[in-house]
Amino acid sequence: MKKLPLFFLLSIFLNLPVQAQSVLGRWENRNEEGKVNSIVKVYEKDDKIFGKVDHIVNAEDRDRICTLCEGELKDQPIQGLEVMKGLEKEGDEYVGGTIVDPKTGKKYRCKIWLDENNPDILKVRGYISFFYKTKTWRRVK
Repeated sequence: MKKLPLFFLLSIFLNLPVQAQSVLGRWENRNEEGKVNSIVKVYEKDDKIFGKVDHIVNAEDRDRICTLCEGELKDQPIQGLEVMKGLEKEGDEYVGGTIVDPKTGKKYRCKIWLDENNPDILKVRGYISFFYKTKTWRRVK
């Protein structure tokens, strides 16, 4: 019986590195000044990766809607909005999905990956044609 608690403790510690290496979780999205403006929850659904705005930091902005978005996102509340859709694992990256900028309503092709030196940093890249912009999100602790 004494070995049973030790087994559970070891299984918890052995699982931590696996969880820390995942893109799943809550990530800080920062503005150009480096200030956190929202928390995005990255999750798995139907074997694909999605992300939604889980929390908007500035209380005055929490009731905003996506007036510039198109389709099903048009006029939806930004807090709770599914902004990243349909990414699939390819090697160490997740590709083939889209991401929407709620401020502009523009949709971009998207890929994400963990920083090779720090699994608490997520790189998020949006593409239009050959042009792209990469943002760095930090894992919420």
